[in-house]
Amino acid sequence: MLLTDEVRSYVGVSSEATFACDPVEAGAVRRFAQAIMDEDPAYLGEHNAANARFGGPVAPPLFANHMARRPLCTPDPIQDNAGRPDFDGLVPTVNLPAIKPLAQLATLNGGSEFEFLRWVRHGEAVSLKLSYDSITEKQTSKGPMLLVVRLYEFRAGNGDLLMRARMTTIRRPA
Repeated sequence: MLLTDEVRSYVGVSSEATFACDPVEAGAVRRFAQAIMDEDPAYLGEHNAANARFGGPVAPPLFANHMARRPLCTPDPIQDNAGRPDFDGLVPTVNLPAIKPLAQLATLNGGSEFEFLRWVRHGEAVSLKLSYDSITEKQTSKGPMLLVVRLYEFRAGNGDLLMRARMTTIRRPA
């Protein structure tokens, strides 16, 4: 049995809300829209008919999910870890405490689910708060596994909820 009371105690544990280092800006929106090959006129940095219903220029729906990056003139974690062969390049800017009893279990991506509530507008600050949403155990033909669901909440500077993301991680004995 992998789902112990100690593991269950992590459900509801949250990070502090942390703001992205930069507000939504037209240049970053342009680069993101070009990268995803979605050049909707609603993303233009000026008011137009395409973005009037949003109250002005907006960013693509998943833009907020990619706003967490390190501020300029801060240590570069890629360079700092260049000599570590086990470093995977993942450098979260907001994080939850590791679930200690699961430290020795293998980790697999179990999928993502997004709920969009409002488009983020140019000039808005965006915050991110993480929490452990649920942890459930499943029995499989290869033995037990845990589904650990992390909830990501993205909010505009005024507190409006923009988007929720649920990221599932599968944890199982190696």
